[in-house]
Amino acid sequence: MTILTGAPPVRPSAGPVTLRPSRRRGRAHPLVYLLLLAAVAGCVFPLYWTLVVASQTSAAASSTPPPLLPGGHLWSNIGRVFSQSPFKKALINSFVVSGSITLSVVFFASLAGFAFAKLRFRGRNALLLSVIGTMMVPTQLGIIPLYILMAHLGWANQIQAVIVPGLVTGFGVFFMRQYLSGAVPDELLEAGRVDGCSTFGLFWHVALPAARPAAAVLGLFTFMQAWNDFFWPLVVLNGDNPTVQVALSQLASGYYQDYSLVLAGTLVGTVPIVVVFLLLGKQIIGGIMQGAVKA
Repeated sequence: MTILTGAPPVRPSAGPVTLRPSRRRGRAHPLVYLLLLAAVAGCVFPLYWTLVVASQTSAAASSTPPPLLPGGHLWSNIGRVFSQSPFKKALINSFVVSGSITLSVVFFASLAGFAFAKLRFRGRNALLLSVIGTMMVPTQLGIIPLYILMAHLGWANQIQAVIVPGLVTGFGVFFMRQYLSGAVPDELLEAGRVDGCSTFGLFWHVALPAARPAAAVLGLFTFMQAWNDFFWPLVVLNGDNPTVQVALSQLASGYYQDYSLVLAGTLVGTVPIVVVFLLLGKQIIGGIMQGAVKA
């Protein structure tokens, strides 16, 4: 019997081991870039065409073939917009309406969403279903009773008649409830209660900072909806106290439509939405990345 002692023999290597570098991911197919460029061009072209027509005279804008480059009449057309319609007052009214509705919706929707997501109380599911049910009712069905209510309150042709009906929305409550149910751990709230924090303190110091990305998205959507709202302001306001959309309809209501004048007003009315998107874009992108990348 043979007893082997010591380390086992090492077999000679067949040669130096070469490590192949990992194959890098190749670039996307050129067709993908073409589709992306086409999508970007389709999104940017309406805004560019608005700029082109707004900077031309009415005759040049109606010529054949149409101009493809901006002209030199942009500022004169914008001046005509402010001189031929109460556009300055319309801008102020739209800023007041959209800003008030946006702040109110973000605050109250976050507060109600926190209650539905993290608090336990009787009738919570029934109340949530009733809030969701309000999203199924078309706005047009409530126009007549809403106008009668505003007339009884003496708010006809008053800016608060546009603000008050939109102070909170069912979509905002449901959206914030869905976000806060996963963004705020229950253990964090329990730790806050142990430290003596009140329910509103938990919302203000814990839930609201965690909901900033969703609040930015909701704020952007709400601002755009309030800024672009046309039907209800047209019903409850007159031509002397309009919002931007009502003022634009006045510019386009003549027998002869000056498209350079209308699109100059449209361009001015689009700038605030672009500015709001740039201000909230960082929070929106941060929210998207937070949802896409998990630790």
